[in-house]
Amino acid sequence: MFYNEDFETLPRQALEALQLKRLKSTVERVYLHVPFYRQALDKAGIRPEQIKTLEDLQKLPFTYKQDMRDSYPYALFAARMDDIVRIHASSGTTGKPTVVGYTRKDIDNWSELMARSFVSAGVHKGDIIHNAYGYGLFTGGLGAHYGAEQLGASVIPMSGGNTKKQIMIMKDFGSTVLTCTPSYSLYMAEAAQEEGIDFKTLNLRVGIFGAEPWSESMRKEIEEKLNLSAIDIYGLSEIMGPGVAIECLEAKSGLHIWEDHFLPEIINPETGIPVAEGEKGELVITTITKEGIPLIRYRTRDITSITYEPCACGRTHARIARMSGRSDDMLIIRGVNVFPSQIESILMEIEGVEPHYLLIVDRKDNLDTLEVQVEVDEQLFSDEVKHLQVLALTIEKEIKDLLSVTCKVRLVEPKTITRSEGKAKRVVDRREIR
Repeated sequence: MFYNEDFETLPRQALEALQLKRLKSTVERVYLHVPFYRQALDKAGIRPEQIKTLEDLQKLPFTYKQDMRDSYPYALFAARMDDIVRIHASSGTTGKPTVVGYTRKDIDNWSELMARSFVSAGVHKGDIIHNAYGYGLFTGGLGAHYGAEQLGASVIPMSGGNTKKQIMIMKDFGSTVLTCTPSYSLYMAEAAQEEGIDFKTLNLRVGIFGAEPWSESMRKEIEEKLNLSAIDIYGLSEIMGPGVAIECLEAKSGLHIWEDHFLPEIINPETGIPVAEGEKGELVITTITKEGIPLIRYRTRDITSITYEPCACGRTHARIARMSGRSDDMLIIRGVNVFPSQIESILMEIEGVEPHYLLIVDRKDNLDTLEVQVEVDEQLFSDEVKHLQVLALTIEKEIKDLLSVTCKVRLVEPKTITRSEGKAKRVVDRREIR
């Protein structure tokens, strides 16, 4: 099934011709209307008319999140404020928030891409979509909401929080699709169990989960506990919001990135040089239809790879791999690069371990230390101490063997680690606090 078959199945040659046309238009637009880009292109010695092929994209300078903060709030906007119909912003927890503006056309495009994404995930007009992404300045809630309405499905605008009520509504309203963060879905499963509600008695069929990295092992855990098919969706507020890329239900083998609106590159995060197809690197995105705040070669910091191989679903758009982490969330433990999702994958393969964990990084005697706190199920926790010790040593050995990192594992009782209704907090790095 397709939402917009003509565009979703464009032959590669036609798709690249469209991309080039839209790239040229975008570069001309930002050069004319955004002083930041005019200065950046002049500094790089590039004029808009010099962009003649898609390969010329690499001549353009990168845009960084800090550039958006330095331009706070509206200096990167390419449209007049009286043409901006909506404003979103990031939380700003690590500095000034990044502000994005949308014209009416931007909102229409976003809604269409989210509708495409829903259909890719197996959602149809007759579905009842329980939307537990947060509404407000965060793009998740409204992005999914408008896409659901564009599709013609029924949408329940729950937002986050009040988990017991969420479960009641899903049960009573007959929700068939759930949208939220993957970690919150597991929190819901836990809360439902406490209420004596079995997810198998609900009508849920599909779950669309994003906003944080999650592993294939966590997918299996979610599918088992919530009795649905779990689909990975990708987006970021700077580029658009949710719906930049999504898995298709047929293959679940990489996320189709909508290339008629976004030009993806995968680069070596240290050198900035593109890597080969299939090789891991940092995702860089150029928006080619945005009016409010077009971005040229935006450094997402998300680590993935890309393939242009045909997909079984019939969509011709490239697929990016599940995000394995972020280049700026990467932990360096005694010289070894580690992503939290790598440790999560190991934990999820061990029987008796719950999908709730916390990584605590510290420095003692000038050496980095890593403590992995992970919950175990009730039965295991009440077991003999020696059994818990054996389990902890087993996890430590698995992490050491697979990631070459020495850590201390601390098993904690169920519900010890703080739950989140949004993005789960996985890392406490005390090296930065001191």
